[in-house]
Amino acid sequence: MVVMKGTELYDDPQFLAGYRQLRRERLGVNDDLEIPALMALLPPAGGLRVLDLGCGEGGLAERLAVGGAVEVLALDASAAMLANAVQHPRIRYQRSDIAVLSVLPESFDLVVSSLALHYLEDFDGLVARIRRWLSPGGKFVFSIEHPVVTAPLHARDDGLDSYADEGPRQRTWFVDDVVKYHRTASSVLGALLRHGFQLDAVDEPQPSPEQVRASPRLAIHRERPPLLLVAASL
Repeated sequence: MVVMKGTELYDDPQFLAGYRQLRRERLGVNDDLEIPALMALLPPAGGLRVLDLGCGEGGLAERLAVGGAVEVLALDASAAMLANAVQHPRIRYQRSDIAVLSVLPESFDLVVSSLALHYLEDFDGLVARIRRWLSPGGKFVFSIEHPVVTAPLHARDDGLDSYADEGPRQRTWFVDDVVKYHRTASSVLGALLRHGFQLDAVDEPQPSPEQVRASPRLAIHRERPPLLLVAASL
């Protein structure tokens, strides 16, 4: 059995082909839910120094650069994703594992992450590091899979179990044995508060009835939220 962790997952050819088809055909929740909700939580990018954790092919980094960020350092562990990343003169891409990343204190005004941190085992440790990386008044805005989605020991859509038991979960998503990490909502928010952040916004975006009528595949996401988004500041 080959366990696929986030650091190597997006370089697996079978996984990458499935993921790109999902994004190309808009079959996930990215375009309908996650991107609009995340953009609504972000501060105006003008003049900001931004760190993008798990940038993928650079969609969020580009939106921030176009929005006026003076620099965006966009990091991802996947060589394949970075090879296809959108280019912009104020974006600098770097291949790096979030789990071991180290940057200078107070180097950024905004740290962002889109659907990457549920692959990270030590969320508390990352929050402590981000606290040091941000300038006074800096912001941390991120999206993750909702804890009610990550909780079941065996993925399913018809119920919730093992919510209190945090830790790794193995899923089949284009390939077998994809590893994500479940933590409760209180653990996520508690880590931020413990390290000196204040909560500015918490969102659990779900599709509107109109969106469900237009795309019936979204109906399940009105039964339980697929995403948790948080905006916090120092």
